[in-house]
Amino acid sequence: MTEPVTKIRETFAEVASRLERSGAKDEIRADLTTRRLLLGLVRPPVFVPRGRVWRLGVLLLGHDQTLYATGLITRVTDTPRPTFQSNAAEERRGYRALALRSGLPKGATVNFNAPVIALDRASLRDSTGPLFLQDDLPSVRWSHSLGGEMTMSLDDYLRDRVELLVHPPEGA
Repeated sequence: MTEPVTKIRETFAEVASRLERSGAKDEIRADLTTRRLLLGLVRPPVFVPRGRVWRLGVLLLGHDQTLYATGLITRVTDTPRPTFQSNAAEERRGYRALALRSGLPKGATVNFNAPVIALDRASLRDSTGPLFLQDDLPSVRWSHSLGGEMTMSLDDYLRDRVELLVHPPEGA
């Protein structure tokens, strides 16, 4: 039997190859970075692009096959004036404005605060993140709903997610 971590790496290499060949839509992965002081003034933070990723639900797969947990997501758009409807809405508006000020292309999707997933047996056994080993079977935690945990095998999860990227629904 193939060692689970080897199987995971092989699976994601195949997925990356398929997504690359199909021209599947990818997105920007960026870090939210505080800029250095300039003449004693604090400059606002910016998004610094760090590469492109395919979003596979709760997982992000880089073109270099680095795997990330999906963090926060925003779109680069013009932002309307503050409406102060809710703190969450204003926070989202702020991220959209920041993405635009960072010089990212309008309409692009930006993934940030996306931690790298360690692909070693010990980390995956103890993982509380989206990818973990359950009895040495690679599995994905894809939802925390109603106080419960929704999990499925990595193969089943990727089958659905890759298909959605390769053949997106009309209008997506």
